[in-house]
Amino acid sequence: MARIKISSDYDGQSPSELQMSIRRHLHHTQAKPEFFATRNDWYMATAHAVRDHMLHNWLTTFDHFMSSKRVRPKIVSYLSSEFLMGPHLGNNLVNLGLTEPVRMALTGIGHKLEDILHQEVEPGLGNGGLGRLAACYLESLATLRVPAIGYGIRYEFGIFDQEIHNGWQAEKADKWLKYGNPWEVRRPDTTYDVKFGGYTQFVNGSDGKLSVRWIPEKIINGVAYDTPVAGYRSGGVTVLRLWKSEAVAEFDFQIFNAGDYYKAVDDKILSETISKVLYPNDQPEIGKLLRLCQQYFFVSCSLQDMISLHRSLGRSIGSFSESFAIQINDTHPSVGIAELMRLLVDEHNLEWDEAWRITQEAFSYTNHTLLSEALEKWPLPLFSSVLPRIIEIIYEINRRFLDEVRIGFPKDEARIARLSLIDETGDKYVRMANLACVGCHAVNGVADLHTDLLKKTILHDFDELFPKKFHNVTNGVTPRRWVALSNPGLTELISSKLGDRWLSNLETELSGLQAYATDTTFQRKWQKVKQANKEALAKVILERTGIEVDPKSLFDVQVKRIHEYKRQHLNLLHIITLFNRMKRDARAEITPRTFIFAGKAAPGYTMAKLIIKLITSVAEVINADPDVAGRLKIVFFPDFNVTNGQLIYPAADLSEQISVAGKEASGTGNMKLALNGAVTIGTLDGANIEIRDEVGEENFFIFGLNATEANELRARGYHPQSCYEGNEQLREAIDQIAEGAFSNGDRDLFRPLVDNLLNRDEYLLLADYQSYIECQDRVSAAYRNRKKWAEMSIFNVARMGKFSSDRSVREYCEKIWKTTAISAQ
Repeated sequence: MARIKISSDYDGQSPSELQMSIRRHLHHTQAKPEFFATRNDWYMATAHAVRDHMLHNWLTTFDHFMSSKRVRPKIVSYLSSEFLMGPHLGNNLVNLGLTEPVRMALTGIGHKLEDILHQEVEPGLGNGGLGRLAACYLESLATLRVPAIGYGIRYEFGIFDQEIHNGWQAEKADKWLKYGNPWEVRRPDTTYDVKFGGYTQFVNGSDGKLSVRWIPEKIINGVAYDTPVAGYRSGGVTVLRLWKSEAVAEFDFQIFNAGDYYKAVDDKILSETISKVLYPNDQPEIGKLLRLCQQYFFVSCSLQDMISLHRSLGRSIGSFSESFAIQINDTHPSVGIAELMRLLVDEHNLEWDEAWRITQEAFSYTNHTLLSEALEKWPLPLFSSVLPRIIEIIYEINRRFLDEVRIGFPKDEARIARLSLIDETGDKYVRMANLACVGCHAVNGVADLHTDLLKKTILHDFDELFPKKFHNVTNGVTPRRWVALSNPGLTELISSKLGDRWLSNLETELSGLQAYATDTTFQRKWQKVKQANKEALAKVILERTGIEVDPKSLFDVQVKRIHEYKRQHLNLLHIITLFNRMKRDARAEITPRTFIFAGKAAPGYTMAKLIIKLITSVAEVINADPDVAGRLKIVFFPDFNVTNGQLIYPAADLSEQISVAGKEASGTGNMKLALNGAVTIGTLDGANIEIRDEVGEENFFIFGLNATEANELRARGYHPQSCYEGNEQLREAIDQIAEGAFSNGDRDLFRPLVDNLLNRDEYLLLADYQSYIECQDRVSAAYRNRKKWAEMSIFNVARMGKFSSDRSVREYCEKIWKTTAISAQ
């Protein structure tokens, strides 16, 4: 194939060339003279100038892919309902090596780079770890030059902005597109129709074969928006392709001319609702309907797009699985298995067996949860009414699958019921995780413990049936965003000893830092970097919350989604215990601490919102008490997102990873905090175990029941009331909450939370309480030896090389996707 000629007019990297490019975009893209240009205009112009470099690399990468003399590697298609990319500009500057040239270019125009970076509005296209992991993997795929497309939804309103009003979470719309998005490229010629509702009918084709035609009630159009994702200094670029829903016909002139002006645009409004907001509240039926429509919409668009790309390469439909490795990021996109079958059988006239072979070869599934209630399932009547053809295909997949199971396990009806894609116990549901396990050639967990527990618990029957399907790929994070961009002081210090190759070779290079862990001079420099980060965060905390904190205190950090199993309220019980010690003995030796919480509660999750209220209420009392002044402060940092994570992670001394053992799949916040020098206190849960194994037990604070012990306790019959009655400190802390000590005497406010702990305590807070308190006492003693703490912190960073997302992606390529990098020619 002839090489593509790519213009190099826009890839100059000197400060003067970049300044010229920024000015050109200010004038010709923003259409603004400098005199009237706002800071946002300068941000947009800078972003477009940087994007030019990315588009040049993107086209060059595509040219190398198309002109490869070897067999082209498979394209990874990463299907995810979330992509929490974070602000683009800073990360792209790091990865392109343009930070300092752009800084100098802007200085010459009279602007500070930091001001321009601060102008960017973060796209909130994810809820937490799931979306952030997807973002890390896209960046690593680009760094490793593996051909890849991330497919998702271009939500007009992302995850809500969180405000705290009178101690309660309040949700505000995330208007991330208000000022435009300079990173995306709209593709009005890349559109696909998606069907909903209606009915199916059998028809005879021209070849005499009986086929099925879906007669939809409604058709919605999906339009592609592409965002390039730059790899780190490799020239590689991946694509994030997001779909926006639009009406097939946006305006009905006949209805308008008849005088019904509102109805004339009804179809447009209803169609655009699908990509309007991330994760609508799915408690009411209308929320479930919208969420199901969202999931089918984006997988249908994505699969149609893949088939179109495959055919454009001159390949037959029968070789589709040789072109694409499709990864399902959790159960949300698993309806794609049935949709690909529909496309192959109904639209491309393949026989069922051939279509099923292609589908299984193409798809693989990552599970992200051990919570059985989080394994997505849809009410059968809802699913059938929205996707009538898809449910027929699922029924047929299920029939053939269960016939095979019956051969291996005759008369085992209980097993048949558990494995079925349709849950028929009570109200009928479509089980999406079961569909994923049946329709994919590979299933993986995201930490050693998680994968082991998957095979023993919620997916045990599938592991017995398909043992070779199951793999582990422990999660990882990109060091470019989470160290180089977030923590430039630490990056500079590490590079002064190791050079800069460690940022793209974390597994092999970072361990060289161990040689300096006991070096007193290096420790002082390390502590100086940490202190500067803490001072920077303290300043922002004062600005955002009005709370003044001591940067010399131990910064004890728990930042993650608010959920009962993550046990933010166990952390609070420790804080109240410390507070009570101080009140009893003002001279008690207490290591000064600042407790920093951050995280969002799902809008419909009442108990999680109550936990936020308890955090802020305890903070209000303790922060105002003169007896603990200077020794104990509590902060709830609002609106936790990628931007705020980049502020908090580098400043943390202690990382709280205290979920009940056996519930956290992996976690990635634990990795980000450890990579920035925080020492972990945690249970043996998720990736905590592997972090402990890597950094050394002596550099990790372990407490609590392990997963086996937790399950055995539940099996014996757990009675939280006995823990409460047998522990004076615990009883005192819970009684204070119950009696209104932190709610102005209101005994009812936190009653649901207290009753839950005393009567159910599903997540074993009271069982782990004493072990946690004793472990925290060891933390306090260790922190007082600042030299030893610095040594522990350095070892934590030096031994975290395994937890790079580059390593994770390499494992996926080798174990599951069976693809390789695009060679640079």
